[in-house]
Amino acid sequence: MRMAGPNPWSILPFVVLLFTIAIAPALAPKWWSRHYPKVSFGLGAIALLYYFFFVHDNVRIGHVAHDYVSFIVLVGSLFIVSGGIHIAVKGEATPLANVAFLLSGAILANVFGTTGAAMLLIRPWIQMNQYRITAYHIVFFIFIVANVGGCLTPVGDPPLFLGYLRGIPFWWLAKNCWQVWVTGVGLLLAMFYVVDKINFLRSPRDVREKETASRAWRIDGLSNLLIMAVILGAVFVSHPIFLRESIMIIAALVSYFTTREFIYEANGFNFHPLQEVAILFAGIFATMMPALDWLNANAGTLLGAHPSPGIFFWGTGALSSVLDNAPTYLGFLVAFLGVAGNESVSQLLEQHSIHIVAISIGAVFFGAATYIGNIPNFMVKAIANHKNIRTPGFAGYILKFTLPFLLPMLIFVWLLFFAGKKPNRDVAAPLAFAGKQHTCPNMISDSPLQPEQHDVDDQHKYYQTNGNDDGLFH
Repeated sequence: MRMAGPNPWSILPFVVLLFTIAIAPALAPKWWSRHYPKVSFGLGAIALLYYFFFVHDNVRIGHVAHDYVSFIVLVGSLFIVSGGIHIAVKGEATPLANVAFLLSGAILANVFGTTGAAMLLIRPWIQMNQYRITAYHIVFFIFIVANVGGCLTPVGDPPLFLGYLRGIPFWWLAKNCWQVWVTGVGLLLAMFYVVDKINFLRSPRDVREKETASRAWRIDGLSNLLIMAVILGAVFVSHPIFLRESIMIIAALVSYFTTREFIYEANGFNFHPLQEVAILFAGIFATMMPALDWLNANAGTLLGAHPSPGIFFWGTGALSSVLDNAPTYLGFLVAFLGVAGNESVSQLLEQHSIHIVAISIGAVFFGAATYIGNIPNFMVKAIANHKNIRTPGFAGYILKFTLPFLLPMLIFVWLLFFAGKKPNRDVAAPLAFAGKQHTCPNMISDSPLQPEQHDVDDQHKYYQTNGNDDGLFH
């Protein structure tokens, strides 16, 4: 059967970019640090030229540009404001105090975003465990604060914000995902407590008693919490176009120019991580256009007539662990839109909410499986390495932590929430129209940010004519 949608060869720049992001930093770090902007912009330009000269869809390019600006402004403003808050800790933590800290971080991840919460809390986390910190402290921080904890709001994790841009209501995630959040975070905290307790008890008693006898906290830059509230409030602004982004940019600038210099010095703040994210995601957003359109056009053929929520949980998750979870989430969301044949997100959420939950949880939870699964993972590793903490390599991370700790939690979540589950309404009925009415994934009609969508017949015509030392038991 001949598949519809963009020419499959147009997806190649997307595949090459994500594969390069995955392997180049490990195999050729110096070359990558010098040339990653050329790689990202060059491959992105190929996709843009294809859509401009061959597809003749300037509107599609405009919507992708809008989504990219919205995405980067949110991530950047959260990064800047959280960098203006410094938490100083004196004294060492017990295993129970560590669990309380990680739980607080999981909650804050839904307010500051996983990137903001990770950047805000990783330094005090290292400081409060400095006399016995090992690799598992860093990895479980990545698991809980930088990933799994942030699945309850669109600001929690980058892929969920992309869903919000497509019309998923702000509080829908909290309402439908809180039980999965409690289960996932709870299991990881229980595993961490056992490992941390073993590590804690291996320290001499007199050292434990001396180091944990007292603990003091000091927080500088509290005014930035008010600025953070402004940014979060701006998330709800949908009209006029770019008003929300303007508010966020102004708030970030106010934070940057009013925060005292010693706070940035204490946090080791600089713009390099944000610069790298902005450059790489410019290429990702551009190159994923043909990939998303091809998925939307061929979803019915690829996924079958009755795709279960488990397919979306494991499918989204598996790709999120080796690719970045933001484009992976968007790809599977678009694929499900193609299968269900719905043009209304509200209708999709009402009839197939379990599938959207599976896609959301798969993207967020599996983002913790590797360093490249989510934006803050590598940022946390870089900060830990800078403080001379031995973190596992790419393979060691998977073999020593993902497989024995994260994977059992994922299997339990699947068995409890997605295995054998069926949608609110059978997918087979709208599937009869899948492949005939492929709406553009960036132009869903009830999204609060999108203008009117393309004419379905015009799109159908287009598709028809374009063919180490892990420290676990020290």
